[in-house]
Amino acid sequence: MARVEQQQCGPEGSTESPYYLGQLSYFTIYLTKGIEILEYYTKVPFYHVLFEAVLVLWIIRLITSKTFRFREQKIELTEKEEEELIEEWQPEPLVPVTPTYDLDAITPKVVQGKPGHSLKIDDKECLNFATFNFLGFVGNEKIEDTAIKSLHRYGVGSCGPRGFYGTIDVHLELEERLAKFMRTEEAILYSYGFSTIASVIPAYSKRGDVIFCDKGVSFAIQKGLVASRSRIMWFDHNDMDDLERLLFEQKEKDDKNPKKACVTRRFLVVEGIYVNYGDIAPLPKLIELKYKYKV
Repeated sequence: MARVEQQQCGPEGSTESPYYLGQLSYFTIYLTKGIEILEYYTKVPFYHVLFEAVLVLWIIRLITSKTFRFREQKIELTEKEEEELIEEWQPEPLVPVTPTYDLDAITPKVVQGKPGHSLKIDDKECLNFATFNFLGFVGNEKIEDTAIKSLHRYGVGSCGPRGFYGTIDVHLELEERLAKFMRTEEAILYSYGFSTIASVIPAYSKRGDVIFCDKGVSFAIQKGLVASRSRIMWFDHNDMDDLERLLFEQKEKDDKNPKKACVTRRFLVVEGIYVNYGDIAPLPKLIELKYKYKV
């Protein structure tokens, strides 16, 4: 069979290479684009062109510039200079000659007698602002006499929880008396206040519940709130208006979603006497808000 080769013909019937035609088309495209860009820049303001030119030059400079690191100049000393520096060097004392701290750190004040609302320090009577004796139990003669009788009956030993040393009759007697005083069915005693609060709050409030709490509560209550994993709504210390504002906001949320409100429990946590402030919670107003918003 005969093989016939076809050749491309130009306008005048001449034969041209496809590679040459491809180069010519690329050149035409680039030339057209260049003319369009030139026409664009002839229409824009001069300061715009100048700004772009400066920006391009600055970018080129950043790309081509070398980065230099600061090197500290190494100082070389002669042997004689080193010996002179060593002879001139004087070590500083480990303890300053003139004390820069309070002299009370060396000679602390020692409390004499019972740490009640007043203290006797160096035979001088002082007012005690750091006491936890809010109820004045220290120095009460009736309590002291009862404590002495308990020592004669039960002895003296290291303190510990009932889970370690067992429950004795005075524990049950005190729980019974507290239950009658609070008008409840039963009461339970803890050996330490921190463990009381930190375990009681999570026992009632769980995840999904809401707790309205005073910002001035003690650290033990704060740990109990964290352990409960509930949603905490803080109100300003002893500010009943701020508390009512939060209660009203929660009421509006409950009205919008009654199904969720039915399963959401709400708690109010305050201190009777605030450890951090020493003031008393406004109990009558708290009870009023409790029944008003069903907390």
